[in-house]
Amino acid sequence: MLHGKTVLITGGGQGIGKTLVEAFAQAGARVIAADIQGPVVTSMARQLSDQGLQVTGAALDVTDEAQVAELARSLWNSKGGVDVLINNAALFSTLKMQPFHEIELDVWERVLKVNLTGPFLCAKHFAPIMCKKGGGRIINVASGAVTLGRPNYLHYIASKAGLEGMTRSMARELGPHGVTVNAVLPGSVDTGIARETVTPESKARIVAMQCIPRGQRPEDLVGIMLFLASDSSSFITGQSITVDGGATHS
Repeated sequence: MLHGKTVLITGGGQGIGKTLVEAFAQAGARVIAADIQGPVVTSMARQLSDQGLQVTGAALDVTDEAQVAELARSLWNSKGGVDVLINNAALFSTLKMQPFHEIELDVWERVLKVNLTGPFLCAKHFAPIMCKKGGGRIINVASGAVTLGRPNYLHYIASKAGLEGMTRSMARELGPHGVTVNAVLPGSVDTGIARETVTPESKARIVAMQCIPRGQRPEDLVGIMLFLASDSSSFITGQSITVDGGATHS
């Protein structure tokens, strides 16, 4: 399905990102797992390579433009660039649920920098390479929480809403060059990462909102991601696709 394609996945060291790294590698892609925790993705890449999969780990802070630009140059020289960019790196699990007027400015700015500026910087440096190659795919991981207007996460909601808007505008700019840009909006995914302010009761309430009454897993996102990265989705761009078990109907 993706044999011969080079795929960059940010935030690839844990949760959704780690699941996508494994899935794309199993689909035949050459995967670069980028994460601010360099040793984590390096170790993971080594283990997957031992299984015969093509995975490389790369330390990357998506908010550091110099690092993003250097990775883009390195991958152009070593692999001829990338065919697919998945902007997955984000701050969420470590965020404290709180009324928006209690959010400290430095926390607000950090969330926007990672969740919105990070994808912008990655697209800024990798999209021109895709255009030079004659096409590519950019997939932004937004959030179904935007559609819900979920309270007490205003910094996160604002960042992901901005990412949806960026997706639509970027699709207009890159479409003539054969590059599609879409957003995937997951629901409440159980990534195995502890979230201090989320209780079993709040999880149960979310599941009760869904048409499919079970918790969402990272694996539930694999199908749509593989599709959007493939040639089968070449006429789909500027779209926000919700994968949340039917919690929202947008």
